[in-house]
Amino acid sequence: MTQADELRASVQHSMDLDARDSLAGWRQQFTLAGDEIYLDGNSLGPMPRCVPAALETTLRSHWQNDLIRSWNDHGWIDLPITLGEKIAPLLGAAPGQVVCTDSTSINLFKVLHVAMQIQGWKGSILSEADNFPTDLYMAENLRAVAPRGALAFERVASEDLAEAIDGSVSVLLLSHVNFRTGALHDLVDLTARAHQAGALVIWDLSHSAGVMNIELDACQVDFAVGCGYKFLNGGPGAPGYIYVAERHQNSARQPLWGWMGHAEPFQFAPRYEPAPGIKRYLTGTPAILSMVALDAALAVFDDLDLTLARQKSKQLGEHLKDLITVSGVPLKLLSPSDAEARGSQVSFTHHCAYGVVQALIELGVIGDFRAPNIIRFGLNPLFNSFQDIERAVVLLKQVFDEGRHLERRFDERKPVT
Repeated sequence: MTQADELRASVQHSMDLDARDSLAGWRQQFTLAGDEIYLDGNSLGPMPRCVPAALETTLRSHWQNDLIRSWNDHGWIDLPITLGEKIAPLLGAAPGQVVCTDSTSINLFKVLHVAMQIQGWKGSILSEADNFPTDLYMAENLRAVAPRGALAFERVASEDLAEAIDGSVSVLLLSHVNFRTGALHDLVDLTARAHQAGALVIWDLSHSAGVMNIELDACQVDFAVGCGYKFLNGGPGAPGYIYVAERHQNSARQPLWGWMGHAEPFQFAPRYEPAPGIKRYLTGTPAILSMVALDAALAVFDDLDLTLARQKSKQLGEHLKDLITVSGVPLKLLSPSDAEARGSQVSFTHHCAYGVVQALIELGVIGDFRAPNIIRFGLNPLFNSFQDIERAVVLLKQVFDEGRHLERRFDERKPVT
C-alpha cells in the first residue's frame, strides 16, 4: 500500500470512528470557530454555548439592576461553595471538600503550608523535577516562611519518584499529568506509597480534571488543587479550586487569612477566627463574573460518563500518533507511546517546533509550543473528532512539504507561545 493509499484509508477510518462515537453530540455544546481545528483545550478550553447568556443575565439583570442586593438575592456570596460542589464529582470527592477560589498557584501555597503544619515542619517536600514551574516556585517560596532550616525541598526525575519516597519525605507534591510530555502519573500507587512512608500527598489536577476519572476520596488523597480554564472550560483566568480531605480541614490554619475565610465575615471582628471546614480555605472577595462563567460551563458535564471521555481521549491520541507516523512527518514522539500512560495530550519534539506550531495556526490548526522544542496537541473528547485529527495531520504534512515552518518571520516569538 502506497502512502497515498494509507492516507485515503485513514480518512475513511476517521469517518467510521466518528460514526461510532457516543460522545459526538457533546460537540454541539461548544462555540468553535469556523473550520478551525482546536487542539489546545489543555491550555484554554473553548467557550460552552451556555456561557454568554449566563454572563448577560448577571451583567444586565443582577449587576445592572439589583446591584449589591445580588450578593444575597442571586447567591453571589455562595458561589465558591456552589461551584466547589459541582466540581467535586469530577474529582471523585464527596460533598463539603472542594471550594472554588483564587488561582492554582495561591491555592497550592495554602495547602503546602497546611500540610507542613500538620507534619510539624519536619522532613522534606518531594516533587518531580519536571513539574509545572509554578508548583516548584510555590514549594521553594514556602522555604522563605518556614521555621529557619526546617524545610528541605527535593526534586527528582519521574522515574526515580517511587524510590525517593521514604521516611524523610513529609509531603509529596505532583502534577497528575506532566504539562510538557503528557505523561500520566499513577495517582493510586504513588498516593499509597507516600502514605506508607508517612507522607501527605498534594496533587495538581489542572491537566486531568474533566477528561478522566479521578477518585480522590477512594485513594485517600490528602489535598488537591487545579484550575478552571483548561478542560473545565471556564474561560481565561477562571478561578481555581482546592480539595481538602475532611479529616484534615480543621487540623491547621491556611496561611492567607482573609475575611471570606473568617467564621463570621460580616461581624468584621478585629481578630481572625477561621471558619470550620472547607470554607476556611477562602481568602478574599470572590470574582463573580469569572465564577458565573465557570458555573455555566460546568453544565457541560451534566450526565457525562467520564469513563467514556477517558476512553475516547486515548483513542484520539492513538489516532494522532498513528497518522503522524503514516504521514512521514519528521516529528519525534515525546509523550509515552502507551495510551494508558498519557493524559489527554500528545507531545512531539522538533528543532523548529515554534515555527511548526505557528505555521499550523495560520492554516487553522491550533496547538501550542513549549520551550525548548515541544509541540503539544491537547485532545478534548467532548468536542474533538477523529476527522479533526485526520485533517490536522494533513495540514501538518502540508507545512513540512511546503517548508512553511522555516519562514524567517517565525524567528521572533510572540509573548504567549
